[in-house]
Amino acid sequence: MSDSGKKLVSKATLSYQEMQKLASHEDLLIRCQLAERHDLKPEILYFLAEDEEMEVRRRIAVNPTTPRQADLLLASDAEEEVRLQLTDKIANLAPDVSSDQQNKIQILTLEALRVLSRDQATKVRQILSEALKDVVDAPGEIIKHLAQDMELVVAGPILQFSPVLSDEDLLEIITSSHCKGALNAISKRHKVSETISDAVIATNEESAIADLLGNQSAQIREDTLDMLAERAEAITNWHEPLLQRPKLSPKAAKKMAHYLAENLLNTLQARTDLPADVINVVKEQVKKRIECDSPAEDAPDPMDILRELKEKDELDEMKLHDWLDDSQWLMATSALAVLADLPRVTVKKIIASQSGKGIMALSWKAGLSAEMGEKLQFKLAKMPIPNLLKPAENGEYPLTEDELTWHLELFGH
Repeated sequence: MSDSGKKLVSKATLSYQEMQKLASHEDLLIRCQLAERHDLKPEILYFLAEDEEMEVRRRIAVNPTTPRQADLLLASDAEEEVRLQLTDKIANLAPDVSSDQQNKIQILTLEALRVLSRDQATKVRQILSEALKDVVDAPGEIIKHLAQDMELVVAGPILQFSPVLSDEDLLEIITSSHCKGALNAISKRHKVSETISDAVIATNEESAIADLLGNQSAQIREDTLDMLAERAEAITNWHEPLLQRPKLSPKAAKKMAHYLAENLLNTLQARTDLPADVINVVKEQVKKRIECDSPAEDAPDPMDILRELKEKDELDEMKLHDWLDDSQWLMATSALAVLADLPRVTVKKIIASQSGKGIMALSWKAGLSAEMGEKLQFKLAKMPIPNLLKPAENGEYPLTEDELTWHLELFGH
């Protein structure tokens, strides 16, 4: 560094001519030190924002006195490091650009934010997202754009924390393409509304629903909780958050008793909002379940009992309805095996396949209605609602007999 240049940069005040001279100085260190000063004329700062050396531009990006026109220029800088530094600074100005009547500086700041929110570098967008995630007055269009980013590190903080997003914004994101993990972030928001809860649950994304259930501030309708409790048998990561819900209905508690692990039963019994008679029913149902799953060696096989009922014309769809509603899965699968004249292992294989067409074929073979075929998909196979194969409009099976036969043959019968 030349002595003359060093003396000029260190001066308390600089004339306009001195600023011009230093801004074009061949010594990089002199230009870098100049770029850090807070008393430069706007046009000098803008000139330095176009310097060929990245380090000069980086220091201009950090400088709080840099004019907004230069910030906008730096928002498209070729060097990621420059844009990262600018993002740290410019994001703090976001609340100042949210008013309806914006002056020229606010408009330039908003445009710089807009450019940075579309930056090709994920890190730039991530820094902007982290800076704006809990800013109440952040520009709505910038927040929505970041929320729709396909990188979770960008969209996640906004989706989980931003107070700017409305339910309408969230619904739009839920029902359109979004990054993996977006629904989880939404499910963790403070005070999720019933509308948003319904939308998340309708996606059938198990991990997001688990996060929603675990969010004590999320509003979930009682009938929805009852439905989730019914579907949760095969989804173990729903069990504990369901038990911790602030409002668990007696109906849901009874339903969960059919599949609840013994260690979680203590959690259920510890609740103070369930009537004593409900707890007693839960205990009794758990006892029955254990006995059913571990029958005594001399206990009769349900198949023998059910064959006798069939011979007497007493094995009908109503009984199957009752076993399904009471979650007596062994009786239900055994009844299907007897009615369809199939081995029980085949029935279990069809149910485990979660094939709507296969389960409809099983119901048809058992002489049951198409409506029962739909119920078997939901109750026994635990299939997501959107995946259910429903009866035709006239209530009949939605497949021809040849198709039904073919789907049974896929399982060896």
